[in-house]
Amino acid sequence: MSEPASISAGIAARYATAIFEIAQDNKNLDGLETSINDLSAALADSADLRSLIQSPLISRSDQEAAISAIAKKMELAPVLGQALALMAQKRRLFVVPQLIRALREQLAEARGEVTAGVTSAKALTKAQTEKLASTLTERVGKTVTINATVDESLIGGLVVKVGSKMIDTSIRSRLNSLQNAMKEVG
Repeated sequence: MSEPASISAGIAARYATAIFEIAQDNKNLDGLETSINDLSAALADSADLRSLIQSPLISRSDQEAAISAIAKKMELAPVLGQALALMAQKRRLFVVPQLIRALREQLAEARGEVTAGVTSAKALTKAQTEKLASTLTERVGKTVTINATVDESLIGGLVVKVGSKMIDTSIRSRLNSLQNAMKEVG
């Protein structure tokens, strides 16, 4: 991870932890999750909102006023709206995408869920996805949600990432291993 990216992730993680703990104390995790999903959708749909959180040309007070008005109009959870206003005061709105990701991870962990990134050469069928999820659930001990992507360069097999663990059964990696072994011999 590059240094600016790790700094942004660290800032986002601290804000996410504070927001999550306050929402948990207020017994409003469901409201927080709904607000996060709404904010994420708004970021995806609105170039103006993305510009607002990223532009260094907009003053702190203008950012704070705008993000507070947006939070109120969207009826975001109070803790999230207040945190966004504070982030605007501190010039930290640029980390909102990482904040959303960190909050989603904390909410999933609180529910005993974990997301597995699965990359395959071909799109997985529903039956394959369900079988893989149940197998991973048995291994990990938590409910596993599959986030599937397709990478045809794998040729065949899967690359599964759960937390910090990665299992690579792709044909591409096996061919690379074989190629390296042949270089060592010759």
